[in-house]
Amino acid sequence: MSGTSGYGYILNCVWKQMDFATLIGLILSLGAIVGAFTLEGGELDSVFLLAPMLIVIGGTMGATIVTTSMSTVRQVPSYLRLAFSGTKYAPNDIINEIFRLAEKARREGILGLEADLKRIKQPFFRKAVQLLIDGTEVTVLREILETEIAYIEERHKRGIVFFQKAGGFAPTLGILGTVLGLVQTLGNTDDAARMAHAIASAFIATLWGVGLANLFFLPVSDKLRLNHDQEVAHLELIMEGVVAIQSGDNPRSIRSRLASFIAPSDRRHEV
Repeated sequence: MSGTSGYGYILNCVWKQMDFATLIGLILSLGAIVGAFTLEGGELDSVFLLAPMLIVIGGTMGATIVTTSMSTVRQVPSYLRLAFSGTKYAPNDIINEIFRLAEKARREGILGLEADLKRIKQPFFRKAVQLLIDGTEVTVLREILETEIAYIEERHKRGIVFFQKAGGFAPTLGILGTVLGLVQTLGNTDDAARMAHAIASAFIATLWGVGLANLFFLPVSDKLRLNHDQEVAHLELIMEGVVAIQSGDNPRSIRSRLASFIAPSDRRHEV
């Protein structure tokens, strides 16, 4: 694969995985604010001032890092990738697969599912079926899978809380930057015209603090929470299905029960 085609392949993969709701939301919110500011005669150069940006961005990141660990900080790029690239879940396909496994287990026994492990790519699903084949008792099987889900929830929570805390610190750092700017301005400016301009510049820090909190940090935190809820629901669907197979439930009964995880409008007709 050549360099150009390889770069194109990467871009194509990123484009396919992009969560357009996140992208459209950011473009819409930023576009509305920038457009309104421009219509009122504002100049964008007056907003991009190094000192206020340094105070707000650097101060917010520093304060947030204090509250967490370096392992979480190293995962920030991964959290951002998750926020901007949505994972597509296909619960109907999972239900159909579990139904097929349940029917095969009833015909051939649990050990007959060993050949199906190669086709299962999702790690949690694969582990659940492997435990099923190993003959894990129903109660123990559920406990193991619930523990797995609990640790996944804990890992997700770190990213959610990181951006949530950043969204809390940013406005405060913005106010701090404005106060510092006003102290500097009022203490060193004698010219009234220059003072008015300097005071206006001092409030840029508040703008950056409030803007970053409400247009980036908090939305990213909420998007990570949404992705988390969707993934946990997906894992719980798999867990309930595998536990039902181990319990020896009727395959059609299993499919009907698992269908309750999906909104009625999204359910496929059973075949």
